[in-house]
Order: sequence, then C-alpha cells, then structure tokens
Amino acid sequence: MAERKILLYPDPRLKQVARPAEPGEDLERIKQDLLDTMRGQPRCVGLAAPQIGEMVRVAVVDCSNHKKCLDDNNGLMMLVNPRIISMDGSEVGREGCLSIPHLTANVRRATTVVVEWDGGRAECHGFEARCVLHEIDHLDGLLFLDRVESLTDDVFRRKNYGEKK
Repeated sequence: MAERKILLYPDPRLKQVARPAEPGEDLERIKQDLLDTMRGQPRCVGLAAPQIGEMVRVAVVDCSNHKKCLDDNNGLMMLVNPRIISMDGSEVGREGCLSIPHLTANVRRATTVVVEWDGGRAECHGFEARCVLHEIDHLDGLLFLDRVESLTDDVFRRKNYGEKK
C-alpha cells in the first residue's frame, strides 16, 4: 500500500460522480492507499477515492486528533458506498481541500448527520459532520467551492498550509 498523488483542481476527474463500489473489487488496497495518503498530509482529516484517481465511492474520515473535533467523535471511518440518512442544523464554517490547496472558503453545512455505509452507521456532529459531508461531496463530483454562497466574499487565499512543525 502507498501514499498516492492527490489530484488537483481543475483535473476533470474531480468533477465526476464516482461509481458504486462492487464486491470483489480491490477495496482493501484503495482504503489503505486513502489512509496512507491522508496520514501523510499535515492536519488532513478525510480523503475520497476520486482525489487519488480511483473513481469509486470510497472515502476515509478521521478527525479524532483535530482540535475542532468533539470528544464524542467516531474515530476512523472507512466509508464504502456512504449515504446520508438524515441531516439537521446549519452552520457556516471554513473549509479547505487537498485538491484545492491554495484556497479556503466559508461553507454552510449541516451540524448533525447520520451516515450509513456498507458495514456501518454513525451519527456525526459539528466538525466531524462537516468532514463526512465534504468527502461525500467528492464522491458526487462536488468541490467545496460548489457550495460557496459568494465567490467574492467567502473564498480566501490560504495563509497556513498545515506544515509539520
């Protein structure tokens, strides 16, 4: 398994809808590559398969070591064919993305989500809910910039790239 190169916008694959994962695919390799790549990036809390060129509905999320994450987070979630069951609340928060490394933006997201995936289900709150929704958007061919209300007022040049100290 390996850390993989992350696709950068405007790579057209980032705007494609990923296909469902099928039994018998090399899902363990894809999940491990996602995990290795995510853990190789400073402050990264999630990654979707299309970001590494795998056009399949698989994502990983783990915000348990991030300062914005609540104590009651779900830890590492390996999301295969995830689907949102319910959403509640609404909050604007700053988001960034490894595929658009020089920008951040204010994005409105639900504050609570229930997500199911092949083999699991979780209720996520706050920052963790935001992370899950961000990664599922990648599987649907959406980027955080697609969710911005105003490109002039809500998009910012990144000042800190999360370098390792």
